Amino acid sequence: MRTGNCNLSNDEDSYVSLPPPNQKTGPMAGHVKKGRTYLPPLAATGIFELGDWVRDDLPDLLWPVLTLAELGTAEGFRFIRWQKAVQEDLSSKAEPRFIAECLDGRLTSLDRLVEKLPDAKNLIRARAEENGLLPDSVKKALASYPLRPAEWFVDRNLISPGREEIDLLARALLAVLKDGHREAVIKCLYVWSAVQAGTFSSSAEVIDLLRIYPSDPDTRGKADSVLRAMWGARKSLLIREDADRFAGAVKWAKVFWGANSITTRCARRRDFVMDNSKVKEEFMDLPADAASNGGESVLVAMPDEGAHLQRLAMDLLSSYVEALETSPARLYDQEPQEVHSGLVSRVGRDVIVALGAPTLWCMEHGAHVVRVLVEVRIYIQWMAQQDSSIYRAFQEYGAGKAKLYARIMEEIPEEARQPDFEEAVKTLEMLSRNGDVIDHRIVDTRDSFAEGKSIRAMAQECGLLDLYRQAYSMASGVSHSEWWSIETHAMERCVNVLHGDHFIPSLSLNPGGNVALAKSWVDQLYTLIRISLNILGADEGAVQDAFAWLDGEADK
Repeated sequence: MRTGNCNLSNDEDSYVSLPPPNQKTGPMAGHVKKGRTYLPPLAATGIFELGDWVRDDLPDLLWPVLTLAELGTAEGFRFIRWQKAVQEDLSSKAEPRFIAECLDGRLTSLDRLVEKLPDAKNLIRARAEENGLLPDSVKKALASYPLRPAEWFVDRNLISPGREEIDLLARALLAVLKDGHREAVIKCLYVWSAVQAGTFSSSAEVIDLLRIYPSDPDTRGKADSVLRAMWGARKSLLIREDADRFAGAVKWAKVFWGANSITTRCARRRDFVMDNSKVKEEFMDLPADAASNGGESVLVAMPDEGAHLQRLAMDLLSSYVEALETSPARLYDQEPQEVHSGLVSRVGRDVIVALGAPTLWCMEHGAHVVRVLVEVRIYIQWMAQQDSSIYRAFQEYGAGKAKLYARIMEEIPEEARQPDFEEAVKTLEMLSRNGDVIDHRIVDTRDSFAEGKSIRAMAQECGLLDLYRQAYSMASGVSHSEWWSIETHAMERCVNVLHGDHFIPSLSLNPGGNVALAKSWVDQLYTLIRISLNILGADEGAVQDAFAWLDGEADK
């Protein structure tokens, strides 16, 4: 869903050249090393920006997204007629270039136009109605969002979305995400408007390609690619000219995704094959008798006084997920909740598995549980004191490591490679979130995602040095909790398209004595859960409801 917006020009007469790689051999050959960081040449220029048009721009383009979902992509020509009619109506009232730029399909652009020409509201809406661009279903869907730009464009009062509106929104978003041609047609609106205003300029090759677009099936695919690339480049240019050009669009995007988190819940693939009432009961997909016997297949018999601990930990983690998913979510800046829920889910899964095997209930074999509990607590409390960009840095650091591991694996001689080797390399390459065409993923080999800051330093800065010294430093084992690993084992994509393809904790698990130690793991897990919910600002009512069952536990 992310697209790269790259502008290599400093000014009209000079261009930034790609720095030559200084790494000639090894897994990072072809990269530019700066300290302990390895950058692809394009990223090393310092001017490459990776954008996310779905998160930032799709809400602003909601009108054409919904309309084409109802009418079909082939009806995009109606927008051309609308643009031409509005331009002719307003030709004597404003500069043609300005009018054309405001008819690019964005709701915020319509507001820019009427801010300068207040009397144009009824005319713009009437021309849209004449061309069939405001079906009743589209009006209802738009009217279901508060604080949307161009509220005047739809003559409806704010309404709560019903099933029909939600279905249309989901169908429209899914279609534009899956159909590159529809995406290109929507991103072509600014081109069509500029052409009609006589303000569009490009190379002769591009003009020839777009002259017959989209009617020529032989060139349509190439034209789609060109349009999507041009759209990103134009946006970068506009931001360069005016850093606040799309501030209104971003503000609206936050409202849009936030509203979706309230009106619809997260959805998992398993939800479509399992009765929702059974989700908590069948949490983690453990074998039918695993919860009751705690995993009797282990070598050490399950102590009677610890037999309930695995179920207790499962219920705590399930309630954590429930509390998050019944609270309004920040779907625009989703990284904090993704990282928090990913880390807590990852450590919770470790605790659950360990509690099913009493052999691990000792420091020799269970030290990794202690370590990861302390590590994750330090992470989330330290990150809470930083700028929110630290959560994205955490994910990017892990993605860079996935790229490094893929490069190292490729060094293995052919004769030593196992049958599934190529698949493993492809999986790591996918987890690196690197481009198929443009290599943009930075590899940072410093000791942590926090510009190399040690976990000890983090612990000291957030007041947990004693916990670090007395628990973490004594525990053996390694639990780095890098994002690529979390994404692979503990997370899944939310299949509710209205949630913007964000990650949510997975409820599926591959199945796999000191009772006081085991109990301490559960206590620390619960402490971690409550700290995370507090930092994320989860709705207090949702938290109380999710953990109401604990009152009954206390009475036992």
